[in-house]
Amino acid sequence: MTVTSQIEQNPTYSFVIPVYNEEEVLPELYRRMNAVMDQLDGPSEAVLVDDGSRDGSYPLMLELHALDPRYKAVHFSRNFGKEVAVSAGLDLASGEAVVLLDADLQDPPELVIEMAARWREGYDMVYAKRDRRINETWFKRQSSRLFYRTLRRISDVDVPLDVGDFRLIDRRALDAFRSMRERNRYVRGMFGWIGFKQIGVSYVRPGRFAGTTKWPLSKLVRLAFDGIISFSTAPLRMVLQIGFLVSIFSFVAGIAAIIIKLSGMYAISGWASITVLMSFIGGVQLTVLGVVGEYVGRIYDEVKQRPLYLVRELRGFGALDRAPNQLFTQLAQRRLEESAALMKAP
Repeated sequence: MTVTSQIEQNPTYSFVIPVYNEEEVLPELYRRMNAVMDQLDGPSEAVLVDDGSRDGSYPLMLELHALDPRYKAVHFSRNFGKEVAVSAGLDLASGEAVVLLDADLQDPPELVIEMAARWREGYDMVYAKRDRRINETWFKRQSSRLFYRTLRRISDVDVPLDVGDFRLIDRRALDAFRSMRERNRYVRGMFGWIGFKQIGVSYVRPGRFAGTTKWPLSKLVRLAFDGIISFSTAPLRMVLQIGFLVSIFSFVAGIAAIIIKLSGMYAISGWASITVLMSFIGGVQLTVLGVVGEYVGRIYDEVKQRPLYLVRELRGFGALDRAPNQLFTQLAQRRLEESAALMKAP
């Protein structure tokens, strides 16, 4: 199928690719993506979402669009983070099946051929499962392994082990995902929450093609924390249990101090024990307040109802190019109408 004929048809496949400072990778991504698009059994498009890059990524994305109109460009007004960039691309994708993959080529585009075959068998979501990771440190492999297993244990959501964002999503499942407009987003957990018929495809995850990782340890910790807070109340239950145990300990210690005092055996004259005990109890109280504050902060973010993202420029989306934030306004209005309808329901 020629590029021209694909452009004239509604796409069967949409590729959503978040981009942040990937200037060195984009030419190779373009080459490999074209090879995959030509092998698929239907017309395709690629939605490239620039998440406030500071290098030449966006000008290069515009060049790709000029060379091949199947490549569409989204330019954020600033950096909103990968989870939001993914959500924006999914909002704008028009294919019957939408493929989500990273720009750094650690998610090999060639695997999409196998994923599309499983989709044709009737699966609503086909996720890529990492059998092995190349060029990753022992610490990163083990910490990722620990996180996924911990989240699976404490969460009510079935999040597959060793699975990232790389997946193919049917339009029906995508519409369900798009109805979820929370601000603090953990995309792979949200895909687990919506359910539908899912299956995995195994692969070996290669190292980056070029450039440096955009996920330092601090960002990974924050993402893990967002995943736990978004899909589990276990931290709240844990601090409740800690508070209960500390209360029991304090009560027993108080009774023991009274008995010792009344029996005349009271011999503690220094401040050390009191200082240690008060510091311990104060630390537990601050920890409890911090955990509760994280949940309250997320409620505060939701109540403000700010847009998930703001778009500076669109290329390749027809009428939306002239009003780049119109789509989100429509989605937000639909959510408000649905909320009002639920409140009026008996």
